[in-house]
Amino acid sequence: MHELTREQARRIAVRAQLLAAERPAGIVETIDALTVVNIEPTAAIAPSADLILWSRLGWPYQPADLVRLVEEDRAVFEWGGFYRTMADLPLLRPEMAVRPQSREAREWLTANAVFRAEILERLRADGPLRPAEIPDTAQVSWRSTGWTNNRNTLQMLEMLVLRGEVAIAGRDSAGRLFDIAERVYPPDAEEIDAADAARERAERRLTSLGISRAKGLAQPIEPIDVGTVGEEAVVEGVAGTWRVDPHAVAELDAFAGRTALLSPFDRLVFDRRRLEEIFEYEYLLEMYKPAAKRRWGYFALPILHGDRFVGKLDAKADRKAGVLAVHAIHEDVPFDLETAAAVNREIRDLATWLGLETRGVPEA
Repeated sequence: MHELTREQARRIAVRAQLLAAERPAGIVETIDALTVVNIEPTAAIAPSADLILWSRLGWPYQPADLVRLVEEDRAVFEWGGFYRTMADLPLLRPEMAVRPQSREAREWLTANAVFRAEILERLRADGPLRPAEIPDTAQVSWRSTGWTNNRNTLQMLEMLVLRGEVAIAGRDSAGRLFDIAERVYPPDAEEIDAADAARERAERRLTSLGISRAKGLAQPIEPIDVGTVGEEAVVEGVAGTWRVDPHAVAELDAFAGRTALLSPFDRLVFDRRRLEEIFEYEYLLEMYKPAAKRRWGYFALPILHGDRFVGKLDAKADRKAGVLAVHAIHEDVPFDLETAAAVNREIRDLATWLGLETRGVPEA
C-alpha cells in the first residue's frame, strides 16, 4: 500500500500526462504515452487535439503534421472520438467485435442488412466519402430523441466504424471522410484475446494517468478507471483507495514542473471527481451555458503551474483580426509575480503558435 500526499499524487498525474518540464519528442510518441487524444472540433482557440498536443510538444507541433500521420502515414487513427496510435488497433479489435452494445442498435443493424451492404459496396467502389455523398436507402429509420433521429447514413457509418468494418480516412473542412477499413487499417494486425487486450488497455491507461480509481463513472467509449492493475494507494486527506503506477512512484523525485494551458477536454481534467479530490480544483466547461450564467467563459482553458491548477484563461482566437483576445485570467488564488509572468509567457507562446498577436495580456 502506497501512502501518498496530495502533492505526490498531483505530481504523479502531471508527469504521467507529459506536462512536467521534460517534453516528449514527437506526435506519435505523445499519443502513444497518452493512449488517447480527444477530438473536439470546437475551435474557440484551436481544436482540442491541437491544443492537447501543443501543450505537450510546444512550438514544434503543427496541425499539418498530425494530418499527415493520419491520412498518409497511417501511424495514427481515429476511433470513438479519440486519436490513437495504430499500434493500439489490436487492443481494440475485441471491443469492435462486440459493438454495438445496445439491443436497440443491434436490432436496427440487423433490420438494415441490405442498407449496410450497400454502404460498404459504395465505399469500396468510390471511397473515401462524406455521409452526404452516400444515399440513404435504410429499410428502417433510426429513431432518437436527439440530433441523430432519421440520420440513417451517418448512424450506420458510426456503427460500422465502431465495429471496425469502416474507418475514418481523414477530415476536411466539411467533416469526416469514411472508407472501408482495409484501406485504412493494416491487414496484418495482431489478434489478441479479449481478456488480455482489456488488461493491457487498463495497464496503458494507468501509465498514462499515473493514479486512478479502480472503479469510476462509466464512459461510453474510453474508461477513466483501471480495475486491478497497478498497486494500491491512499492519498492523504482523500477518502478511499486508488491504483497507482509503481514506476511513477519510484520516479517522484524526478518531478520538475512547468506552466501549461490545457484544453477543456484534456485527460488531466476530464475526470472531474479526481480533479477535485487530488488537485482541489473546480472546473466546468461552460460553452453549453447561457452567457449570463458563465463564471469563467465560453471555452476557458485550465491553467496548470507546476503541480497545481491556479486559474482559468478566458480567451478567443479572432483570426479575422489576427489576435488572441484575452477576456480574463481568472486566478483561483492570487498569482505571485513568478506565476503571473509564467502564465503571461505561456499565453504569448500560444498566440505565437497560432500566428496571432495577443490582446489583453499585461506586458512582461
